[in-house]
Amino acid sequence: MRLNRVIRKRSQETSREIEKTVREILDDVRKNGDAAVRKYSERFDKPFGMGEEAGPDLIRLLERAKNQIEEFHRRQVSGPWELHGENGSVLGQIVRPLQRVAVYVPGGKAVYPSTVLMNIVPAKLAGVPEIAIFTPQPNNIVKAAAKVCGVDKIYQIGGAQAVAAAAYGTESIPKFNKIVGPGNVYVAAAKKMVYGEVDIDMVAGPSEVLIIADETANPRYIAADMMSQAEHDEMASSVLVTTSEALIEETEKEIEAQIGYLSRKDIIRKSLENYGAAILAENLDKAMEISNGIAPEHLEILTRNPFELLPKVQNAGSIFLGEHTPEPLGDYMSGTNHVLPTDGTARFYSPLGVYDFVKYSSYSYYPCEALAEFRDDVIKFAELEGFDAHANSVKVRFWE
Repeated sequence: MRLNRVIRKRSQETSREIEKTVREILDDVRKNGDAAVRKYSERFDKPFGMGEEAGPDLIRLLERAKNQIEEFHRRQVSGPWELHGENGSVLGQIVRPLQRVAVYVPGGKAVYPSTVLMNIVPAKLAGVPEIAIFTPQPNNIVKAAAKVCGVDKIYQIGGAQAVAAAAYGTESIPKFNKIVGPGNVYVAAAKKMVYGEVDIDMVAGPSEVLIIADETANPRYIAADMMSQAEHDEMASSVLVTTSEALIEETEKEIEAQIGYLSRKDIIRKSLENYGAAILAENLDKAMEISNGIAPEHLEILTRNPFELLPKVQNAGSIFLGEHTPEPLGDYMSGTNHVLPTDGTARFYSPLGVYDFVKYSSYSYYPCEALAEFRDDVIKFAELEGFDAHANSVKVRFWE
């Protein structure tokens, strides 16, 4: 599929120069700790002001969003279980929260309180006892979001040096178990490089939306939703897959009608020119086949009965059903998580959730009589694989 290849080209492999720079930063922080962190922060972290004060209306907004996110994610909380066999055996699973989680919140020219909420709320529900924010500029809005979530530890560090500090620890910063949150190419490269030393959420690429629409869809809404995604950056992808040729023409007209009053119109135009597309599908089954092949981060279904298509969705990060469920609702307020797999990785990745902040341990107990029931088969299996010490481990328990 040609479109599939075009979209994939958005996320070029990290350049060797970026990788080299990030590797030097990681190695320096690992070796020199706080001194290296300060050096790179002074060089790269550019403060841009504390932002607006966190007044009552902002707190209300943050609280409402937090409550919605909690309501959705609470269903993801899982507990331990235990299975008792008639032979006296006991099998079970323990669920334990990660002990320390670092949340990276980008700075620069914008503020991202939604990043704070989307990452911290599921971690809190999982029971993570120690959560800290790393950001190059802890402005008032980010501080307010952190307070609403019950997190008061904020490190004023950004970039690859923040990832390194969280992954390796320094004299003043403890080593974390997991690093989550978005960032620029240096942050993404650093997260990828420290994976294994710590866990990470995912390496996110440019944002994307795919809209499946039939002849009943409103082109005004489609145009607005495509542009809301395109304004992220020039590499964002907005794709319309429809069974109506007339809808494509009407949507193009609506884009031209609406784009003029949008502040990020230059970014939107470049995004749509480079990575926007409109595909005419012979029917909705074919449209869904195209969507599943692309595996979009965001999937909007704007059809006569969107729930009829829901069972056919195989690959998508977050799904928005019906004309009054625009993707920005999920970005901020519906309760679903907006940390989503991009670049086709929805084929095997899931949205961020409570399950990302816990780990599982299994346990078993077998009394002698129960082990005896399996003795011969365990010995045979071990010998089949050529591990006679494994077989011996069982045999010695039945020597007289």
